Amino acid sequence: MLNTAGYEPYAKISAAAIEAGKERRAHTPHQCRNFLDAMRGLFRWAKHAGHVKIDPTAGVSNPPRKQGDGFKVWTEDDVAAYERRWHIGTRQRVWLDILLYTGLRRGDVVRLGRQHVRNGVATLKNEKGSFKVEVNLPILSVLQATLDAGPCGDLAFICGERGRPLTKESFGNMFKDACKMAGVNAPKQAAHGLRKVAATRAAENGATEFELMAIFGWTDPKMAAHYVKAANRRRLAAQAMEKLNASRTSIPAPEPPVRAAEAKAK
Repeated sequence: MLNTAGYEPYAKISAAAIEAGKERRAHTPHQCRNFLDAMRGLFRWAKHAGHVKIDPTAGVSNPPRKQGDGFKVWTEDDVAAYERRWHIGTRQRVWLDILLYTGLRRGDVVRLGRQHVRNGVATLKNEKGSFKVEVNLPILSVLQATLDAGPCGDLAFICGERGRPLTKESFGNMFKDACKMAGVNAPKQAAHGLRKVAATRAAENGATEFELMAIFGWTDPKMAAHYVKAANRRRLAAQAMEKLNASRTSIPAPEPPVRAAEAKAK
């Protein structure tokens, strides 16, 4: 934006200009939303500070999101492939196990460190909830073994090659590379897919909607209900198939057809 319109007086940027910028990015909805988020942040601040009287982004809507299931969920085979490539004692394994055994989002796992853990429980407020929703997550023994082996950073468990904390964007890119090297398919090379498999595991092991909300920091029960419903359907289907198998009766085989010659002789 600075390259194309950095010379324009900010006070003259109108809603029509914002809409035009939105239209130019219509073929890339993600970039379009980023553009609108940046402009909204800028002009809300500018109006509050008295630099402009009207916020040109007011009333400009986001592009519609593509309908679908969102991030692809990892399978247990994907997890096993990653674990085979990145054994305990590598920072890439630290990444996986923190994501898998805390259920935290990418923006929260890069902040999680020893300072958040008291008496074996990690406590922090999640980024998506504007740091208002607190989660309390016991550090499971399998995760503790990985953290003990490291390598971990001083300020955050997840770190780069030099032991320094990572931004969520840098971590996302590095995790994608680690997934690629482990043979995890491209559509699943995202940290959020592990959050989904963690929720699936918890639901299939009997976690209730309220328990899932407490683990994953959801304030709306709809998301938790989705995982519980899916787990219940799989559980009920398995039980129903066993009942179907038990109801099977033995049916005698049909008699072989009588040959035409034999029938004529009779």
